Amino acid sequence: MVEVSDMFQTIETKKGQYLKTGGAQDVDEIGPHQIRFAKGALPEYIKLTPYQDMCWRVMGRYAASKVGDRQQQLEDTLAKAHMRIRAEEYYASVLMSTIIAAGIGLAIGVVVGGILFGLMGVGIVMRVMVAGLGIGLLPMMAYFMLLGSPSSKAKGRGRDIDRRMAAAMSFISAMASADVNIDVIFKELSRQKAYGEIAAEASWITRDTELLGSDILTAIKKAARRSPSSKFQDFLQGVITTSTSGGQLKPYFLLKAEEFQKENKLGMKAQMETLGMLAESFVTVVVAFPLFLVLILAIMAIVGGGDTDMMVMLLYLVVLLMIPISQFGFIFVIWNMSKESAM
Repeated sequence: MVEVSDMFQTIETKKGQYLKTGGAQDVDEIGPHQIRFAKGALPEYIKLTPYQDMCWRVMGRYAASKVGDRQQQLEDTLAKAHMRIRAEEYYASVLMSTIIAAGIGLAIGVVVGGILFGLMGVGIVMRVMVAGLGIGLLPMMAYFMLLGSPSSKAKGRGRDIDRRMAAAMSFISAMASADVNIDVIFKELSRQKAYGEIAAEASWITRDTELLGSDILTAIKKAARRSPSSKFQDFLQGVITTSTSGGQLKPYFLLKAEEFQKENKLGMKAQMETLGMLAESFVTVVVAFPLFLVLILAIMAIVGGGDTDMMVMLLYLVVLLMIPISQFGFIFVIWNMSKESAM
């Protein structure tokens, strides 16, 4: 589907001043109003994938009756994750995937527990346990992982928003210093792809004002409710409170920009301290400890203080498994930290 922010670039909204939009100041335009698109522009509708469509056709009625109390929570989570699918449709795909995983688990349990272990002469109790584990574990994992996937994606979006708040607030405060209207600020912010998920949140605010006819404060209230980031929610709530209480938004934006810049500096300082601690741990755990362990095992194997074959096996395990896995673990942690701190 075409991104919402790309759609806004085709909307003609110039009415005597720079990028003036139908916001709270244009009382006559609140509500349904005419939107002019570029010539040849056609609406594009959200469609289910072939697999999701099949799941809805097969499990739709049952899923709609069983989603029950979790429907509103699932809808809110899907909105925070920006997953454009209804709660009933997503729950139908979860149920269908669980049934497919149960079939795969049954086949694995029968083949491994019943046939393979039977040929190997494993006891009946162990065979039943392995078969039951394969039959029950796989569908349970599929159900809970798929049901929690929107929440995980929403948390990922929230982390992306939090680490880009300082840069986005600098952009917003710069626009506010030029006396640009608040609706135009969010519209321009939605076009800045460098701000990641903040641009996506701003594009939904612009969608509510430009296409759905909401006034800017109502659109910001909706964005505050569906945002996965507590920082962004507090910022939007502050915009609403400042506007409704008669305050000035420009000083508020400048204050928040300075606040997020300070938080960003403190976060960078804490990250550098964590990296220093990881560097010391790397030298101790990955370099020094395996080296001493290899030397001790080699000396014990030469002296003959124990089973020589066992000592050689332990050496292979340390050299081929322990050292590479520990190195990969440290590399992954440092890479993940650098990825989260990247703007």
